[in-house]
Amino acid sequence: YVSQAPLLEYIAHQSKILQKLYRNYNTGTGTTSRTWESVRNMCAGIDAIFGEDSNKVVYSVLHSRSLEGQSGVKLMQRMSQSSGCHPTAALDMEPEYIKAILRPLGMLKFPIVVITDGQNFDVIRRLVNDEEIGPQLRLVPGNATWLGGDVTLAVMSNVFIGNPASSFSGFITKSRLALGFGHSYNFRAKNEDGEWVNTCGDTCVFDRKIMGSMG
Repeated sequence: YVSQAPLLEYIAHQSKILQKLYRNYNTGTGTTSRTWESVRNMCAGIDAIFGEDSNKVVYSVLHSRSLEGQSGVKLMQRMSQSSGCHPTAALDMEPEYIKAILRPLGMLKFPIVVITDGQNFDVIRRLVNDEEIGPQLRLVPGNATWLGGDVTLAVMSNVFIGNPASSFSGFITKSRLALGFGHSYNFRAKNEDGEWVNTCGDTCVFDRKIMGSMG
């Protein structure tokens, strides 16, 4: 089923669904209804990194997603054509790309958490070796890494930097918009002056003309 509703009406409807979802999140108590497995805590990641400060900490999240190598490159090229974003910047996550977002916001002095599919460790290596980003970089401990925990970390962050060709980044950005959080950066490119700028607003993640089936 594909909704035929106008974009703003569609966004409002989807936002209500997401708001309801986040009013009923897993806390690590109980079991699943189908397999009777123990449920996991949605706050596992944020608690593992920030502990007792998790309710007041200021931080950014980067979502590093390689999208299976060359397939991801082709997907990003299609996304670039529809949104105007750079065709590889969100895949490479170069330090200068990240700093162009965080520096104007004053966020380079706060923790920077990376959530990743683990397919491109060159991204992590470059960030760790950067003299400004490296000291602030945080990785989620292995025992706390899972889909729900990563979602919470990203949704609750002060700044989110994602990949526009990733449905996971799209879900996070939609959630942040539904919950009233700004500063989500997915669609970026350099302007004629060589400065990184947004090419598409937060609502673009809902737009099927840009996102296709991920909208």
